[in-house]
Amino acid sequence: MSRIGKQKLQIPASVKISRDGAAITITGPKGTLTRSFNDLITITIENDVVSFEPTRSDVSTRALWGTYAAHIKNMIAGVVEGFSKKLILEGVGFKSEVSGSKLNLALGFSHPVPVEIPQGLTVTAEKNLITITGTDKESVGQFAATVRALKKPEPYKGKGFRYSDEVIRRKQGKKSA
Repeated sequence: MSRIGKQKLQIPASVKISRDGAAITITGPKGTLTRSFNDLITITIENDVVSFEPTRSDVSTRALWGTYAAHIKNMIAGVVEGFSKKLILEGVGFKSEVSGSKLNLALGFSHPVPVEIPQGLTVTAEKNLITITGTDKESVGQFAATVRALKKPEPYKGKGFRYSDEVIRRKQGKKSA
Protein backbone atom coordinates (compact mmCIF):
# COMPACT_ATOMS: atom_id res chain seq x y z
CA MET A 1 0.00 0.00 0.00
CA SER A 2 1.32 3.39 -0.97
CA ARG A 3 1.14 6.00 1.75
CA ILE A 4 1.75 8.76 -0.79
CA GLY A 5 -0.78 7.36 -3.28
CA LYS A 6 -3.54 7.07 -0.67
CA GLN A 7 -3.39 10.78 0.16
CA LYS A 8 -5.82 13.04 -1.65
CA LEU A 9 -4.28 16.16 -3.17
CA GLN A 10 -6.00 19.51 -2.66
CA ILE A 11 -6.01 21.69 -5.78
CA PRO A 12 -5.26 25.37 -5.00
CA ALA A 13 -7.79 27.97 -6.20
CA SER A 14 -5.38 29.41 -8.79
CA VAL A 15 -4.81 26.01 -10.48
CA LYS A 16 -6.93 24.36 -13.16
CA ILE A 17 -6.58 20.67 -14.03
CA SER A 18 -7.98 19.17 -17.20
CA ARG A 19 -7.79 15.70 -18.66
CA ASP A 20 -7.62 14.69 -22.31
CA GLY A 21 -7.48 10.90 -22.52
CA ALA A 22 -4.19 9.79 -20.93
CA ALA A 23 -2.78 13.34 -20.75
CA ILE A 24 -3.33 15.58 -17.75
CA THR A 25 -2.79 19.33 -18.15
CA ILE A 26 -2.24 21.57 -15.14
CA THR A 27 -2.43 25.34 -15.58
CA GLY A 28 -1.43 27.87 -12.95
CA PRO A 29 0.01 31.37 -12.51
CA LYS A 30 3.55 30.33 -13.55
CA GLY A 31 2.60 28.32 -16.65
CA THR A 32 1.20 25.07 -18.00
CA LEU A 33 2.47 21.50 -17.64
CA THR A 34 1.21 18.42 -19.50
CA ARG A 35 2.12 14.80 -18.86
CA SER A 36 0.75 11.45 -20.08
CA PHE A 37 -0.13 8.81 -17.53
CA ASN A 38 -0.66 5.08 -17.96
CA ASP A 39 -4.13 3.65 -17.30
CA LEU A 40 -2.84 1.33 -14.53
CA ILE A 41 -3.74 4.03 -12.00
CA THR A 42 -7.16 5.68 -12.06
CA ILE A 43 -6.75 9.42 -11.47
CA THR A 44 -9.99 11.06 -10.33
CA ILE A 45 -10.46 14.85 -10.28
CA GLU A 46 -13.53 15.97 -8.30
CA ASN A 47 -14.36 19.07 -6.22
CA ASP A 48 -10.78 20.45 -6.14
CA VAL A 49 -9.42 17.08 -4.93
CA VAL A 50 -7.28 14.62 -6.89
CA SER A 51 -7.36 10.97 -5.80
CA PHE A 52 -5.51 7.91 -7.09
CA GLU A 53 -6.62 4.28 -7.20
CA PRO A 54 -4.75 1.31 -8.71
CA THR A 55 -6.65 -0.86 -11.18
CA ARG A 56 -4.66 -4.03 -10.34
CA SER A 57 -2.79 -5.15 -7.25
CA ASP A 58 0.51 -6.33 -8.70
CA VAL A 59 3.93 -4.97 -7.72
CA SER A 60 4.49 -2.68 -10.71
CA THR A 61 1.06 -1.06 -10.36
CA ARG A 62 1.58 -0.42 -6.65
CA ALA A 63 4.96 1.15 -7.49
CA LEU A 64 3.31 3.53 -9.97
CA TRP A 65 0.60 4.50 -7.46
CA GLY A 66 2.85 6.72 -5.33
CA THR A 67 4.93 7.79 -8.33
CA TYR A 68 1.92 9.22 -10.17
CA ALA A 69 0.76 10.99 -6.99
CA ALA A 70 4.21 12.55 -6.61
CA HIS A 71 4.25 13.63 -10.28
CA ILE A 72 0.88 15.39 -9.96
CA LYS A 73 1.95 17.00 -6.67
CA ASN A 74 5.17 18.29 -8.27
CA MET A 75 3.28 19.60 -11.29
CA ILE A 76 0.90 21.55 -9.04
CA ALA A 77 3.81 22.95 -7.02
CA GLY A 78 5.63 23.87 -10.24
CA VAL A 79 2.82 25.94 -11.73
CA VAL A 80 2.16 27.67 -8.40
CA GLU A 81 5.67 28.35 -7.02
CA GLY A 82 8.19 26.97 -9.53
CA PHE A 83 11.43 25.13 -8.83
CA SER A 84 15.02 26.34 -8.74
CA LYS A 85 18.50 24.86 -8.38
CA LYS A 86 21.66 26.79 -7.63
CA LEU A 87 25.10 25.75 -8.83
CA ILE A 88 28.32 27.25 -7.49
CA LEU A 89 31.33 27.36 -9.82
CA GLU A 90 34.67 27.38 -8.01
CA GLY A 91 38.09 27.71 -9.57
CA VAL A 92 40.53 30.33 -10.78
CA GLY A 93 39.59 31.49 -14.27
CA PHE A 94 36.28 29.60 -14.31
CA LYS A 95 33.51 31.85 -15.68
CA SER A 96 29.89 31.55 -16.72
CA GLU A 97 27.61 33.87 -18.66
CA VAL A 98 24.21 33.61 -20.30
CA SER A 99 23.83 34.93 -23.84
CA GLY A 100 20.50 34.35 -25.54
CA SER A 101 19.54 30.70 -25.19
CA LYS A 102 23.07 29.51 -24.42
CA LEU A 103 25.08 29.21 -21.23
CA ASN A 104 28.72 29.91 -22.08
CA LEU A 105 31.25 28.38 -19.69
CA ALA A 106 35.01 28.76 -19.33
CA LEU A 107 36.07 25.68 -17.36
CA GLY A 108 39.83 25.63 -17.76
CA PHE A 109 39.73 23.79 -21.07
CA SER A 110 41.42 25.13 -24.22
CA HIS A 111 37.97 26.01 -25.60
CA PRO A 112 34.77 27.58 -24.26
CA VAL A 113 31.91 25.21 -23.50
CA PRO A 114 28.49 26.38 -24.78
CA VAL A 115 25.43 24.64 -23.31
CA GLU A 116 21.98 25.03 -24.90
CA ILE A 117 19.34 26.07 -22.34
CA PRO A 118 16.17 23.93 -22.70
CA GLN A 119 12.84 25.51 -23.53
CA GLY A 120 10.88 26.58 -20.43
CA LEU A 121 13.91 27.14 -18.19
CA THR A 122 15.37 30.45 -17.04
CA VAL A 123 19.07 30.58 -16.25
CA THR A 124 20.90 33.47 -14.59
CA ALA A 125 24.63 33.63 -14.00
CA GLU A 126 26.29 36.21 -11.76
CA LYS A 127 29.92 35.82 -10.71
CA ASN A 128 30.21 32.18 -9.63
CA LEU A 129 26.51 31.42 -8.96
CA ILE A 130 24.24 29.90 -11.61
CA THR A 131 20.51 29.78 -10.85
CA ILE A 132 18.23 27.52 -12.89
CA THR A 133 14.47 28.08 -12.52
CA GLY A 134 11.41 26.58 -14.18
CA THR A 135 8.02 25.00 -13.63
CA ASP A 136 9.00 21.39 -14.39
CA LYS A 137 10.97 19.84 -11.53
CA GLU A 138 12.35 17.08 -13.73
CA SER A 139 13.78 19.40 -16.40
CA VAL A 140 15.27 21.80 -13.82
CA GLY A 141 17.05 18.93 -12.06
CA GLN A 142 18.18 17.32 -15.31
CA PHE A 143 19.68 20.52 -16.69
CA ALA A 144 21.45 21.22 -13.39
CA ALA A 145 22.88 17.68 -13.42
CA THR A 146 23.99 18.09 -17.06
CA VAL A 147 25.83 21.33 -16.29
CA ARG A 148 27.39 19.87 -13.13
CA ALA A 149 28.64 16.84 -15.08
CA LEU A 150 30.77 19.11 -17.28
CA LYS A 151 33.18 19.77 -14.38
CA LYS A 152 32.43 17.79 -11.23
CA PRO A 153 33.95 19.09 -7.99
CA GLU A 154 37.32 17.56 -7.23
CA PRO A 155 38.21 16.68 -3.61
CA TYR A 156 41.62 18.40 -3.33
CA LYS A 157 40.93 22.05 -4.14
CA GLY A 158 37.13 21.91 -4.61
CA LYS A 159 37.29 23.19 -8.20
CA GLY A 160 34.26 22.61 -10.40
CA PHE A 161 30.47 22.82 -10.12
CA ARG A 162 28.66 21.94 -6.92
CA TYR A 163 25.10 22.39 -5.77
CA SER A 164 24.59 25.21 -3.26
CA ASP A 165 23.58 22.76 -0.52
CA GLU A 166 26.22 20.14 -1.40
CA VAL A 167 29.19 19.52 0.89
CA ILE A 168 32.42 18.33 -0.74
CA ARG A 169 34.62 16.16 1.44
CA ARG A 170 38.15 17.44 1.02
CA LYS A 171 41.23 15.25 0.90
CA GLN A 172 44.59 16.22 2.34
CA GLY A 173 46.80 15.78 -0.71
CA LYS A 174 50.54 15.03 -0.79
CA LYS A 175 52.70 15.62 2.24
CA SER A 176 56.20 16.97 1.80
CA ALA A 177 58.99 15.15 3.60
